[in-house]
Order: sequence, then structure tokens, then C-alpha cells
Amino acid sequence: MAGAVASRMSFSSLKRKQPKTFTVRIVTMDAEMEFSCEVKWKGKDLFDLVCRTLGLRETWFFGLQYTIKDTVAWLKMDKKVLDHDVPTEEPVTFHFLAKFYPENAEEELVQEITQHLFFLQVKKQILDEKIYCPPEASVLLASYAVQAKYGDYDPNVHKRGFLAQEELLPKRVINLYQMTPEMWEERITAWYAEHRGRARDEAEMEYLKIAQDLEMYGVNYFAIRNKKGTELLLGVDALGLHIYDPDNRLTPKISFPWNEIRNISYSDKEFTIKPLDKKIDVFKFNSSKLRVNKLILQLCIGNHDLFMRRRKADSLEVQQMKAQAREEKARKQMERQRLAREKQMREEAERTRDELERRLMQLKEEATMANEALMRSEETADLLAEKAQITEEEAKLLAQKAAEAEQEMQRIKATAIRTEEEKRLMEQKVLEAEMLALKMAEESERRAKEADQLKQDLQEARESERRAKQKLLEISSKSSYTSVNSSTTALPPDLPSFNLISESLSFDFKDTDMKRLSMEIEKEKVEYMEKSKHLQEQLNELKTEIEALKLKERETALDILHNENASRGNSKHNTIKKLTLQSTQSRVAFFEEL
Repeated sequence: MAGAVASRMSFSSLKRKQPKTFTVRIVTMDAEMEFSCEVKWKGKDLFDLVCRTLGLRETWFFGLQYTIKDTVAWLKMDKKVLDHDVPTEEPVTFHFLAKFYPENAEEELVQEITQHLFFLQVKKQILDEKIYCPPEASVLLASYAVQAKYGDYDPNVHKRGFLAQEELLPKRVINLYQMTPEMWEERITAWYAEHRGRARDEAEMEYLKIAQDLEMYGVNYFAIRNKKGTELLLGVDALGLHIYDPDNRLTPKISFPWNEIRNISYSDKEFTIKPLDKKIDVFKFNSSKLRVNKLILQLCIGNHDLFMRRRKADSLEVQQMKAQAREEKARKQMERQRLAREKQMREEAERTRDELERRLMQLKEEATMANEALMRSEETADLLAEKAQITEEEAKLLAQKAAEAEQEMQRIKATAIRTEEEKRLMEQKVLEAEMLALKMAEESERRAKEADQLKQDLQEARESERRAKQKLLEISSKSSYTSVNSSTTALPPDLPSFNLISESLSFDFKDTDMKRLSMEIEKEKVEYMEKSKHLQEQLNELKTEIEALKLKERETALDILHNENASRGNSKHNTIKKLTLQSTQSRVAFFEEL
């Protein structure tokens, strides 16, 4: 009995010790994951688990997003997961997304996984038209997206229609022009072919470098009112706070960089911004909901911290990450160059082999033709020999007949014909016999000459046959030599294979390697500048080319605003720069008077 009670107690204590859990689904830009979380876990515990699973170290850009009452919210790191206003049914779903954007993607995004997640998110925002992108830039971005997915362009593989099922352009851009899907594919493929040699991470980074210059990139918009009650839009991004007209999300009316802001706070729906200069009065605005105020404050604090962090020396962790990324980039670049050299050597060897095979086929054809010529020569020689033999026999037969005629003539002459009549007849016969003998002799001589000519033709035919046999021997010797060469030249025995599994991927960066790498990087910079100029020319050329196909009546308000900005030479960065040239006080006053 005591044993039974003890076992029940131990089971009960074990049951109490087992933590209560709930299921969480994490949705990233290209995958879904499920985790079993303890009830006591805070947001940071779940966030760290997701980052470890993804192998992500640049965690400061990201967050776990959820939606509550049609409002976007982010999981707080210091608050229990279940204490948030999340749905009670399991699995509880969060979206792992970029919460803060870099000022310069190429300098700040170190890890390849970070770059990839940003690429997927920005690409989706452009296609969903949350970020405005002009048509010509949309085509260029689409070409980099294709390079990232398909690798180098190969006309034998990437045939017409291979992009038919891909979503590459915003629907607004497609509807704006009288162009078929085939016409769009043709223009995307033309640029795609020029990106040859770029790896996936390089193509994705080029995409981000172009996208970060778009006016709506990285901006979170919120509806606000100033003191006068004027409806405005507040834009929060990596550079600062921007005030927009509700009908124009491209060009801010006022901008306040983060380094001009000392403090941000809110009370109920009222937001208070304290400028860095204490002599300048604070300025206030009202938002629509308290929940939105919390989100604005989170974004302001996070962007301000990153803004100040960028302007300080990198932490030891970031320095290590950047050093590792540089080494990894250098290693990959050297590996790509090695593979490119091997590929070039293989292509040259294959071209040599094909040329030798072509030459061998040509020699075989020549040998076949020579054999046929030899056979024809032999047949001709046999016919000539047979004809010469027949002619010689005919000549002998004629000579024999001539001799018989001569004998007959002599016999006739020897016979005495006594009567005059017989004598006359005999003379006539003699004359006829002499004429016949003369004719026979002429025919014999002609046949003898013909026989001599046939013998000469036979000799020439046999000489031709001898030359044909000699040429055939020469071709045969060349063919055997070529086949040996083709077997030894087609694929050099010491050529490295493409099998990377068995090869070591460790590299010793010697001085000579680094010098060569530095020279190659410098060369790439020059090439990049030339390509950038070339791409800008192509963008202008494409814009001019498709302008005639544009349906003006389908232009959106943003299309018109962008075209006006472009005609004035305004861009995202120079607009903000112009706005911040004014004093903070004048900008605050202008905001309150709107």
C-alpha cells in the first residue's frame, strides 16, 4: 500500500514539473515552421529560437509580426507571448519580417540569409504595390529576380515562354501599357542575359541597391492630424520622420532627421516630439488610435537607435561578422574564378575535340571518295585491257587474211591461162586481189595503231590507279594520327572535375592571392561604373521605347507624381536633403501651419 502511494506521489510530482506548452507557427518569406513553446516564454525566447533555427545573427532588423483588429503589431521582447493580444486558438501565428530597414543595404546587410530575407520581402512589397516602382525600373528589378532564381541565361534552356508562370511585374505596370506577356518577357530577358556571371546573393543585392532608392522603400505610413486638425501622413523610416500630404506618398513636405530629435513620447492619442535644440518648442500631432501610437513609438525608437548605431564604430560582433563575410566573399569569388577557368578549359577542349572530329569526318569522306575513284579507275582499266585484247586479235585475223590473199594471188599468177579470155579474167582477179590485199593491209595497220593507243590508255589508267592507292594510304595514315590526337586532346587527363563534394573548400589567403584579388576588385569597380552608366542608358531607352504603348488614361496618381518629380530632377535623397537645409524651427512652424 505504501509503495502504491509513493508511486502515485512521484507521478503527481512529475506531472506538476512538466511545463505547459502551446504551439506557434512562424511564417517567413519562403517557409513555415512550428514550435512548441512554454507558457512562461517571453517574446525574446521565441524570437531567439526562430533566429537560431534560421542561422540569423543580424537580429536587430527583424521582429515577429501579428495582426489584431486590423492593426499591425509586433511581439515585445520583454513581455510574455501569451500576454499579447494574440488569438487563443492554436497554432498561434506570427510572421517573421524585417521591422527596420538599412540606409545602405550593401554596407549594412552582412549575412547572406539577411540579404535573402530582405530581397524576398522588398520584392513582395513592390509586386503588391506597397512600394511604388516606375515601369522601367520594374523591368530591371525583374531581370535581377530572374538571375537570382535561374542563374546564368542559357538560350538552349531558357526558351520563349519560360517566364510565363512567373510574377515579376506589378499589375499596375502591366495594365499601363498595350504590351503582351511575350513583349514583357522579351525585354526582361534582354537585361537578364546581361547579368551573366552573377551569383544568387549578388543578384539579390543588386536588386536591393536599386530598390532602396525608391521613394516608398522602408517607409511606414500613419494617418495623423496637426494642431489645426489638418489630415496628414507621418512617414517613419531609417532616416527620420517625414510629413506627407495624404495624396502624395512619394514626396515629403517636411523632414526631421533622427539626429535632430531628442525625445518622442505620447499620451493617449497625442504624440509629442522634442527637438534636439532645447530652444525650439516641441511639436505635437494626434493619431487615430492608441494602438497605432504604440506602434509608431516602437518604430521611432528602433529606427533612432539604428541611426545612431550606424554612426558609431561597429561592435566587436559586427566587426567579426563583417570580417567573416569578407573572407567568405573572397573565398566564393576565388572559387567562382576557379570554376570559370575550369569551365573555359573544358569548353576549349570540347571545341578542339569537335574540330578534330569534324576534321576526321572530312578525312573519312575524302577516303571514301578516293576509294570510289580507285574502283572506277580499276573498272576503266579492265575495260580498256579487254578492248585492247579484242583489237589485237582482230588485227592478227586481218593479217592472216591478207597473207592468204597474197598466197592466192601468187597461185593465180603461177597458173598459166592459155586463152585470152581466161588471161583477161585472171588479170581482173589479180587486180581485185591486189586491191583487197591493199585494203586489208591498211585495215591491219589501223587496228595495230588502235591497239597501241589502247595499251597507252591502259598504262595511264594503271598509273592513275597507283596514284589513287598512294593518296588512300596517306589519308589512312592521317586518320589514324587524328584519332589518336582526338582521344588525347578532347579532355585533358589533368583537368579538374566539377565534383565539389570531394574537394577541400579551405583556402590559405597568401599575399599574392590577396593582391590579385584586390586588383580584380578594383577592376570590378570600374566595370560596375560602366555597367551602371550602360543600365541607365538602357532604362531611358526602354522608357522611350514603351512610351508610345502607354495608355495615359490608366495612369495612377503616383505615376503622375513620379513623372513630375522625374521631370524636375527630384529623387528621394536630394528631396530630403533640400528639406533639411531649412532650420528645424522653421520646419516645426511650417508643420503647425499646414
